[in-house]
Amino acid sequence: MPKLVKTIIIASMFLIASITLYPHICWGDAQPAPASFFTISLDNAKSPGEVSVVLQIFALLTVLSLAPAILIMLTSFTRIAIVLSLLRQAMGTHQMPPNQIILGLSMFLTFFIMTPVWQDINKQALQPYLEKKITQKQALEKASQPIRKFMFKQTREKDLALLVSIADIKRPKTANEVPTSVLIPSFIISELKTAFQIGFLLYVPFLIIDIVVASVLLSMGMMMLPPIMVSLPFKLMLFVLVDGWYLIVGSLVKSFG
Repeated sequence: MPKLVKTIIIASMFLIASITLYPHICWGDAQPAPASFFTISLDNAKSPGEVSVVLQIFALLTVLSLAPAILIMLTSFTRIAIVLSLLRQAMGTHQMPPNQIILGLSMFLTFFIMTPVWQDINKQALQPYLEKKITQKQALEKASQPIRKFMFKQTREKDLALLVSIADIKRPKTANEVPTSVLIPSFIISELKTAFQIGFLLYVPFLIIDIVVASVLLSMGMMMLPPIMVSLPFKLMLFVLVDGWYLIVGSLVKSFG
C-alpha cells in the first residue's frame, strides 16, 4: 500500500510539472499566439465618432444583459407569475402545473398585454430613429413615454408618494416631473400588492373547502387521514366546473385595462 501511494504521488507531481512547463515548451521557440478573431478597442480610433460607436456597442451589451430584469420588473409579468403561483398553492397541487408552464404562460400573457405599448415604441421611437428622423437621445425619450404611461396607470399614488419622500426630492406637480428611478420601484411595489390581493381572493374558496373537509373528517373520527387527500379532488372539480383558467386569465388581462 505505501508503494502504491508513493507511485501515485510521483505520477501526480510529474503531471503537474508537465502541465506547468508545456506552454513554455510549446510557445518558447514557436510563433506567437494567434490574435482574437473579434476585438473591441479604442486604440485605433481616429475620430470621436468611432469612439462613440464602440461605446454604443458596450451600452447595447449592457442593455441586453439587463433585458431579463426589464422584462420581469417593468411589465405585467410580475403580477401574472405571482397570481398563478399562489393559485397553485391554494389548490394544493404541489408542482402541477410545473414551474415551466407557469413561467411560459406568464411570459406569453405579458407579450399579449404589452403588445400595444411595444407598438407605440416602435411607431414613435424605433422607426423614426432608423429612418434618421430623430436623434438617439430623442428616440430614448420617446421610447420611455409609453412605458412610463403604462407604469403610471398601474401605480398607486400612495406608493409613488412613499418613494418620492424616501428619495427626498421636491414633490412633482405633474407625471412628467416624476423621475423614472422613482417610478420603477413604485410600480413594482404596487404590482406586488395587487398580486397578493388577487391571490388572497383566490385562496378563500379553496380554504373553505379545506375547512369543510377537515370538519367532516374530524366528526367521522378519521383523524389519521390527511384532509388534503380528500379536498384536492373537490378543489379540482370546483375549478373545472367554474372554468377557472378562463376566469383567471380573463381577469388578469382585464386588470391591466
